[in-house]
Amino acid sequence: MARPEEGLEVYLVGGAVRDRLLGLPVKERDWVVVGATPEEMLRRGFRPVGKDFPVFLHPETGEEYALARTERKTGPGYHGFAFHAAPDVSLEEDLRRRDVTINAMAQAPDGTLVDPYGGRADLERRLLRHVSPAFVEDPVRILRVARFAARLAPLGFRVAGETLALMRRMVESGEADHLVPERVWQELVRALGEPAPRRFFEVLRDCGALARVLPELDRLFGVPQPPEHHPEVDTGVHTLLVLDQAAALSPEPVVRYAALLHDLGKGLTPREEWPRHHGHEARGAELARAVSERLRAPAEFRDLAVLTAAEHGRAHRALELRPATVLELLERADAFRRPDRFERFLLACEADSRGRPGYERREYVQGRLLREARAAAAAVSPRPFVEAGLKGAAVGEALRRARLRAIREVQARHAQAQDGGRP
Repeated sequence: MARPEEGLEVYLVGGAVRDRLLGLPVKERDWVVVGATPEEMLRRGFRPVGKDFPVFLHPETGEEYALARTERKTGPGYHGFAFHAAPDVSLEEDLRRRDVTINAMAQAPDGTLVDPYGGRADLERRLLRHVSPAFVEDPVRILRVARFAARLAPLGFRVAGETLALMRRMVESGEADHLVPERVWQELVRALGEPAPRRFFEVLRDCGALARVLPELDRLFGVPQPPEHHPEVDTGVHTLLVLDQAAALSPEPVVRYAALLHDLGKGLTPREEWPRHHGHEARGAELARAVSERLRAPAEFRDLAVLTAAEHGRAHRALELRPATVLELLERADAFRRPDRFERFLLACEADSRGRPGYERREYVQGRLLREARAAAAAVSPRPFVEAGLKGAAVGEALRRARLRAIREVQARHAQAQDGGRP
């Protein structure tokens, strides 16, 4: 029986070709079909999924097959395009509309590489370079280039100077102002999962886009901190160092997001108070919530970011806190009901502590204390108090006293532990 694609002019395109040439694992494959019509695809059993242009799912593999198409700018922003898909659209025309040259290559079924825009040479030169001047028509390409920089930085890739100049012009012209929150979040969260997430934000800052899509983060650069606790001094630099540490501690974007937003409140400190930032945790929690709501971040991301911004200072002082204050921190963090989120919170706090020159390998003793305090307090059962005849509020008060004793015992064991510092 003939396969559905048999007889069609089909090419493997995009990331699968790029990653294969780089020797990286190919996670998904996309295909372009040249010379076909939607009707022919339907007759062969392909299932249509594209709304704005003809994209189909293979009836057996589920992989995407798109008809070769061109695009024309009709208005500002990501949605301001008209697409044209027809049998007379060539493969080279389809590849020309792509963002960077290393994504504008195709491979024929016999293995022949189709590379009209120098993608392979740019792979060898480790360059992220735009395919054509039409790059400036889609502001999402700014985010995509930054994300690819975060993905490929460990391989030595950098953004070509002429491409970065185009991105700056897009920002200056106002094109980047048309980025919608959903697309910003989509690219941002994917970038947070890349091997070098800080590069995403560095590239956006280099072209001026960070001030447009995440001004609360951009505002941190140039804001000083006390040098005795922060040898790096600059809050923006510190934030990227913290993100580096979060990436080393956890593969989860939610932890990295909380680390990224933890110090936003320092951007609102009055200049006359610099380099101190009294009250920045409360201001930061409000900003972390506002940013998350603007970007339409999932509740899991929003809640961990708000918690980290509000409570990281207390976590760093865990060795000095009274047992009652530790218990209050555990309760505010909902640590007894949500231990997994509390663990993510501690990882973000550890990243903050380590995100300073000279502190990268220092043990975060506070995290160990808080983990042990949570476990000890959680092990206290209300059953003995109920069995002793206590009722209602009396049970809660007895449980609280027992938990405080358990926390006090943990603190006593840590009394002589090394001081982990106070970021």
